[in-house]
Amino acid sequence: MWNLKEISEAVEVLAARRGLSKEKVIEILESALAAAYKKEYRKKTEIVRAKLDLETGDVKFWQAKIVVEPSMLRGENEPPEFGEDGRPIKIRFNPDRHILIDEAKKINPEVKVGEEIRFELPPPKTEEFGRIAAQTAKQVILQKVREAERETLYEEFKQKEGQIVSGIVQRVDKRNVYVDLGRTVGLMPFYETVPVEHYRPGQRLKFYVVSVEKDSKGPKIILSRAHPKFVSRLFWLEVPEIQEGLVEIKAIAREPGFRTKIAVASTQEGIDPVGSVVGQRGTRVMAVLSEISPEKIDVVEWSEDPEKFVANALAPAKVRYVKAYPKREMRVFVDPDQLSLAIGKGGQNVRLAAKLTNLKIDVRSIEEPEKEQEDGVAQPEEATLEEKKEEKVEAEEKPEEKTEEKSEEKTSN
Repeated sequence: MWNLKEISEAVEVLAARRGLSKEKVIEILESALAAAYKKEYRKKTEIVRAKLDLETGDVKFWQAKIVVEPSMLRGENEPPEFGEDGRPIKIRFNPDRHILIDEAKKINPEVKVGEEIRFELPPPKTEEFGRIAAQTAKQVILQKVREAERETLYEEFKQKEGQIVSGIVQRVDKRNVYVDLGRTVGLMPFYETVPVEHYRPGQRLKFYVVSVEKDSKGPKIILSRAHPKFVSRLFWLEVPEIQEGLVEIKAIAREPGFRTKIAVASTQEGIDPVGSVVGQRGTRVMAVLSEISPEKIDVVEWSEDPEKFVANALAPAKVRYVKAYPKREMRVFVDPDQLSLAIGKGGQNVRLAAKLTNLKIDVRSIEEPEKEQEDGVAQPEEATLEEKKEEKVEAEEKPEEKTEEKSEEKTSN
């Protein structure tokens, strides 16, 4: 009845162009043919199925009825009830769509509630199955292909969340960078860009996939080059020991475009975690640096001992000793010639160390242990809620103390 060669070619072309499986295209085609047949010959309330035989080119049509039992049915005057998922608990029986289990078993003794009983329909006459039906089929095919394409793209990129992808900068505006990822476009919001980087159309770069969400126009893919995990994922690509689980990235702190600190630990004795990540003559760390230059990277060894971890985190500065204080505060003492290196420009080094260790760090000179240094104190990125409350209470109490002191002075005068 149908031109087998044309059908086969159409299936192959759609599959190739849209990146869909051959089976998915046939499913879409059958759905379109069923919709066209239903529009031409059947009632709107009916369920029509179609089956295309690619070997012969024949198409068969059925009316499908869902098998139900009396307890599932709602009476004429019975108000509708809905479950937690929003679906009706009971349905109104429609003879065009439903068949009772007792009647269904007369046709197929093995049938179960919820399954379908199918009744074969007469084949359409080619002359009658004309322009309107063909137009309906075309519309359904286009719609279903777009839906399937969006779903395929979503599933493909959803699996890439937390991974690195390559793309070409398509265009840049004040809010976003649009990235050509091949079959779709990703979005890098302004807050996910690196301040010192300048993006231009045609530029090929690597990106970290932050999230993939469904959208009416296709998957919404949020990309980043500023995310801390962008750097850790780059190391994963470069360091086999990380891929094999012999070395773990325990923590990472980053100020995009300027500096990153990464703490690593080995899971097996005899493996140098820092050496593995840095690579022979720094080859591995240099490969990562080539992607994020001019940003600098400090690779340090993670430790369960907070004092040791803090000392390591302040690299490249050399620490004399670390003293622990209450409220997760660590006071670090260094030689005078190491003070500026430990604090860093604008407090960057101590700030990143605090983020890396999740501890408050106070860097001081060993010659002036009681003196707090400018930019030498840094809070962890995530201070606990309780700590923030305590700080707020202390801040609120201080003005009151000063007021009390002033009133005492006036009284004495």
